[in-house]
Amino acid sequence: MAEGERGYCGLRTVRDGRLTHLGGTARRGVLQWYRDPLPTNCVADWVCRGSRQLGYHNLAVFYSSCTLNCLFCQNWHFREVSATSSAGISAEQLADVTDPSTFCVCFFGGDPASQMPHALAAGQRLAAKGVAVCWETAGTSHPKLLDRAVELSLASGGCIKFDLKAYDEILHLILTGGSNRQTLDNFARAARRFEERPDPPLLVASTLLVPGYVDAEEVGRIARFIANLNPRIPYALLAFAPHFYLPDLPRTSTRHALEAERAARIAGLLDVRIANRHLLSENY
Repeated sequence: MAEGERGYCGLRTVRDGRLTHLGGTARRGVLQWYRDPLPTNCVADWVCRGSRQLGYHNLAVFYSSCTLNCLFCQNWHFREVSATSSAGISAEQLADVTDPSTFCVCFFGGDPASQMPHALAAGQRLAAKGVAVCWETAGTSHPKLLDRAVELSLASGGCIKFDLKAYDEILHLILTGGSNRQTLDNFARAARRFEERPDPPLLVASTLLVPGYVDAEEVGRIARFIANLNPRIPYALLAFAPHFYLPDLPRTSTRHALEAERAARIAGLLDVRIANRHLLSENY
């Protein structure tokens, strides 16, 4: 990078010829957080422990940066947050916002992969307080950082939720601007730990059913990849609503969702769920 330029995630820049971190370290995370009463609309809500914890809340940690640039991003508002003008919060400060009603934390965004040193430092402090540590990610982090995230979830009773956007690398590049090789490798890496705690499941996968792009055939490819690792890994199919650079697409149709569910089961997965059913349409 040249003087004054930003990195892809917007969190690194060059000042006076030196690489400077604007966020993502244990000392400063660029994020928003809020208390989300349980049960909530968690991707893993039908299999996670939090869905049964009435009267408690999830600490939702929304990182304002990402390692991809998805055309269909449904949380694109994080891009309006400036890494330089944001107040920032340390991992210790974030862990201190918990109270006796905090059952779990979920690091998402954006994507926690863009600020893993901060998320891991906060997660360690939260796990020490008895909070279940969960992740919602595209899985692009360094494998060694992923291993630490998996360990935190395994030890604390949380889960790691991978958003598998596509199996075909070219399609993934078109939709997200990035390759899925690291994602698939990391998912396989996490899947090797699945049987250490299958209930509640350590690992959950999801795919957004983008009309015209992610059809039943593509879901079948993703599902075969998952099933070859472990057919017991839960898989959520998410309904799409028009957002960001794809505002002219229809909402996912009921037919599309049912065909995708059938393809995932034929591929060998044992626990498949259509989520966000209230968003389904009859448009095609």
